[in-house]
Amino acid sequence: MVKNGMRNYDCHECSQLNELKVSTQFMNMIAGWHLSGDTIMIEQMPIMGGYVGGVEETAICDVASTLSSFVAFNCDIHLDGPIHIRWGNTTNRQSLQVAAHAAAALDANTDVLLANQYYTLAGPCTEMCFLETAAQAITDTVSGRELLSGVASAKGVSKDRVGGLDARMMGEASSAVCGMSIESINRILDNILYRYEPNYSTAPIGKTFQEIYDLDTILPTAEYLETYDRALNVISSCGLDF
Repeated sequence: MVKNGMRNYDCHECSQLNELKVSTQFMNMIAGWHLSGDTIMIEQMPIMGGYVGGVEETAICDVASTLSSFVAFNCDIHLDGPIHIRWGNTTNRQSLQVAAHAAAALDANTDVLLANQYYTLAGPCTEMCFLETAAQAITDTVSGRELLSGVASAKGVSKDRVGGLDARMMGEASSAVCGMSIESINRILDNILYRYEPNYSTAPIGKTFQEIYDLDTILPTAEYLETYDRALNVISSCGLDF
C-alpha cells in the first residue's frame, strides 16, 4: 500500500499545448495515468487575442479544447482558463465572455465535468483581487461549471502572493448567485467590472502570505479580514446579496 505521493483518486493534472496541440510527453503521461487507473484532469488555457483571434473565435477554440480532452484523451475533468494576451488574467471582460459562452454551450449539450482556474491581476489583501475573484466565480457558477480552482493572485507569477480569503470569496460569491437569472447576473457583473477595469495598468501587487497571516496560528491578519469585509460591502452595493 502506497503511504505517500498521489493517490488514484487525486486529480492528476496535465496541460495541453496552445492551441489544440499535443506532444509525445503529454501522450506518455496520459497513457501512464490511464494504466494506473488515475483520475485525470486536463488543463487548457486558450489565449484571448492570440492566434485564434477575438472573443467568438476563442470561445470556439475553448469548446474544441474541452471536447478533445474527453474524446481524444479520455480525461475525467477539464480545467479551463481563457487568458488575455495583454493582461495575463482570466478575470477581464473578454475572458469572462469566452469562459461563460463555452461553459454554457458544453453544459447544455454534454454531461462532462467542467472546471475553471483563476488568475487575477491584483495580488492578495487588495479590494481589486476580491472583486476580480467574485466576478469570475459569479460567471462560472451561472454558466454551469462544477469546479472552481483558485485563486492564483497577482497573475500567479509572484512568489508567496496567495491567500486563503481569496478562495473564500470565490466560494461565497458562487453560493450567493445560485438560482439567479442571467439578466440579474449580467447587471451585477457590469457593476463589479466597472469597479476594477480602470485599474488594469496599475493593479496593486498586494502582500505576501507571510504578511497577511500569523505564521504560528495560520490565521489571517486583521488587515486581510478588513479588506475582505470592505470588498463584500462593495460587491453588495453592486447588487449581490450575501
